[in-house]
Formats: sequence, C-alpha cells, structure tokens
Amino acid sequence: MRKISLTITLILFFVISATLLGLIFYSPLPVLFQSLTNPEIQFAIMLSLITSVISTILCIVLAIPVAYALARYEFFGKRVVTLALTLPLTLPPLVAGIALLLFFGTTPWGKALENAGFGVIFTPLGIIVAEVFVNIPYMIRILRSAFFSINPRYEYVAKTLGCTDTGAFFQVALPMARHGLLAGAVITWSKAMGEFGAVLMLAGATTMRTETLPIALYLNISAGNLDLAVAAATILILISLITLCAVEYFDRDVHVF
Repeated sequence: MRKISLTITLILFFVISATLLGLIFYSPLPVLFQSLTNPEIQFAIMLSLITSVISTILCIVLAIPVAYALARYEFFGKRVVTLALTLPLTLPPLVAGIALLLFFGTTPWGKALENAGFGVIFTPLGIIVAEVFVNIPYMIRILRSAFFSINPRYEYVAKTLGCTDTGAFFQVALPMARHGLLAGAVITWSKAMGEFGAVLMLAGATTMRTETLPIALYLNISAGNLDLAVAAATILILISLITLCAVEYFDRDVHVF
C-alpha cells in the first residue's frame, strides 16, 4: 500500500507540474516579457489589483462581525442563516453572476442604485460586487473557524478585568484570530484576482473597461492572441503559487481548509 500511495503521489505531482510548467514556458521569455508590457495586459493587471483589493477589504469588514456572531452566539434560525451565507460558496460562478445581473437589473434596489449614479451592470463596480458576493463565504468560514478555535475564557477574563464586550473583542479575540484573518484575506484576494464567471455575467467582457486578468485571458484566447492569453495565465499561476505559500505559512495555527 505504501508503494502504491507513493507512486500515485509522484505521478500526480509530475503531471500537474509538467502541465503548469508547460504553460508558463510555452512562450519564450522575450515574448512573454513583451506580452506583459502590452497596454491591454497592464490595464488588466491594474484593474484586477484595484478591484481585488477593494473587494477583499469589504469582505474582511463584513465577515468579521458575521463570523464572530456565528462562532460565539446562539440565536433562532442560526442554521438557516449559516446555510444562506454559505450558499454562494456552492453555486457555480455563472449562476451567481446571473442572479446578481437579475437583482441589479430588474429590482427596485438595482434601479435605485443606478439612478443614484452607482451603476453596477457592465461597469468596474460590478466587478467588485461580483467578487464580494462570490468570495465572502470563504472569508466567513475561515474566520468562524478561527474564532471558534479560541477559548471564550480569555474574553471572560478580560471582562472581569474591566473590558467591555467590544474591548474584549478588539483586544483579545481579534488579535488571537489574526492568522485566520490573514489567511482568509490572502485566499479571498487570490480568488478575487481569478474570478471569472460571476464577473463575466455582471460586469461583462469589455476590452480596456471591465477587462480583468481572467477576462483578458478569455478575450485573447477567443481572438487567437495566444501570447497575451499565456501572459495573463502565467500571472494568475504565480498569484496562486504565492497564495498557497502564504496559506501554508498561516495554516500552522488555523485550519484553513
């Protein structure tokens, strides 16, 4: 059994490594560097960075109180609330994108936002909304696990020493959950950088307007510009690699997956 397990492990390792390295080294390095300096790829990189950072910050701000409530408090309908908050995690991204498109395109809420100057459909703002909707369940689950792993007695002791509930949270619980917070932020940012389906449905695929890296890959592979598509894919692979290394570092104290 040991030999079989090791053999299968090595086979999978070589297949996955060869596949990814084959993509990275498909184009000669001068061609790859030239593609990376293309204005379209640079626009996609900048838009992806801006939208992913903003959406990650929003996910953190929204997920912290929600995850803490799910980890610490019991309330009526908690199981239903947990399932509803986790549902976007199990939905295909295209389905999530269509749901967002209908919500912001046909409901009074969406029309009110558009009339107020916050158009979501086929705009860069739509990219942020799609990324938050799809990725916030990851942040909530990771933070909930981090808070749940902290013994509540630490907070009780802080309260007996004069801390309020809010003070105990910010001075005890949140600092002790920092590794989970950092790991969740890294994963959320990485997934936001690579989000495609929901972004395509809600924000569209407009060159040099809503063109993130995955959209750039899609548009260029559709148009036959393989070098630009490979350049976008290479950047996404490097982001995934950096993310895995960061998660492995933070996973020493919190189980992310």
